[in-house]
Amino acid sequence: MKKIVWLVLAFILLIALCFIPYRTALVFYQENTDNIAAFLPVEAGDTFQIIFTHSIHLTDVVEKYEVTENHDIKQYEIVYEQFGIGMPSNAQEGEEFVYEDGKYHIKDLNNYFPSMNIRNGKTVSENRLVWSQENPSDEKNMVWFNEYFEPGAWFTVKVDRLSLWESLRGVKIHE
Repeated sequence: MKKIVWLVLAFILLIALCFIPYRTALVFYQENTDNIAAFLPVEAGDTFQIIFTHSIHLTDVVEKYEVTENHDIKQYEIVYEQFGIGMPSNAQEGEEFVYEDGKYHIKDLNNYFPSMNIRNGKTVSENRLVWSQENPSDEKNMVWFNEYFEPGAWFTVKVDRLSLWESLRGVKIHE
């Protein structure tokens, strides 16, 4: 009888472990739901970029982010080639505006987000996610949103801790 009790307790413990968050990830939730569309494992201090092609002037805009200790997303730089609708024309107080290698950079941004709403481009669908501490320009560390999401789809993106069960429900980016 003791063996059966221990087996039942072990089984309950095993099931419980499947629901305890163990992994930190950049999670793409479908619209306003808790349905995980995709996730990228990250840790505090990791950086990533979201690159999109501006729908008017058709040049790339690079938004650079860092994962904070408290799982916020910190935007620290934006890079673009042309001024236009939706693009800043100068830096705010405490930021640095520079022109390097034919591109405008606004550096030292301190924009913190607990989550972000992101739409995969519909008209110009060339959004990308880039990550890597060592070499962010390496093709192995970049995915096109269209590989994972329909053009025009939108997501709530945030840093969350995932359980084994949640990890299995979503698609790991770049598996």
